[in-house]
Amino acid sequence: MNGIAILVGLGPLIGWGFFPTIASKIGGKPVNQIIGATFGTFIFALVYDLIQGLGIPSGAALGWSIISGIGWASAQIITFYSFTLIGSSRAMPITTAFQLLGASLWGVFALGDWPTMADKCIGFFALVLIVIGAWMTTWSENKTADKASRMKKAVIVLLIGEIGYWAYSAAPQAAHIDGSRAFLPQSIGMCIVAIVYALFLKLKNKDEKCALLQAVSYKQIISGFFFAFAALTYLISAQPNMNGLATGFLLSQTSVVLATLTGIWMLHETKTKKEMVITILGLILIIGAAAMTVIV
Repeated sequence: MNGIAILVGLGPLIGWGFFPTIASKIGGKPVNQIIGATFGTFIFALVYDLIQGLGIPSGAALGWSIISGIGWASAQIITFYSFTLIGSSRAMPITTAFQLLGASLWGVFALGDWPTMADKCIGFFALVLIVIGAWMTTWSENKTADKASRMKKAVIVLLIGEIGYWAYSAAPQAAHIDGSRAFLPQSIGMCIVAIVYALFLKLKNKDEKCALLQAVSYKQIISGFFFAFAALTYLISAQPNMNGLATGFLLSQTSVVLATLTGIWMLHETKTKKEMVITILGLILIIGAAAMTVIV
């Protein structure tokens, strides 16, 4: 594994590490955030597609790629909503843990990963550690009924959102399409969700200005560039001639560390000294357990 491959593999660390924090910092409602994130991703993907001369796939490949983007955008709306409940520094480890669980279970039951009993024992033990690590990042020293209620609600909605993230990863596999070629149609599916969501909210609240006409929605395009950079570098990293799927996926998950810490430092999502120590230990546990799932 060469140095260039490692650098590319750490692209998601920067992109996905800063994406939730920047989206939260720019502000606006989840609808504003999803509009900017998806529009920014589409612009990034279109420029990349034109430079590479890839073109848009046709038939089933196009359909599954768009479905993939619809899955991501639907899940991301839920994730943005969870930020309003518990903050990005607490929500990101939870959603990362759920995505690791979903990806691992999909690999076992659909793709035949962990073929031996020993592999399964190690793998499922790692999944338990991931759950424990996620719980540690949400631990609160001074619990209140309101905090507990918000955390419970956030965990439930993030678990529901995992369905969309699973579709984002699984749909291109169903079409047997290269990730780079799926990138642009994925972004089209993302934009469709954002536009429909914004119009739905406008019809529901006719007195409010449509999010598609609000300036903050377009400021959020900056956050979309960060997401797109992470997604593209992950697609490149996962190729066999780079880091491969397993190592590329593991490297991409290191973004949860940066996303959590930048949420605490840049958004001033306060934690006590004891909470901070337990959060860092939880993050280490998540990354370590994730490493176990890709080496079995």
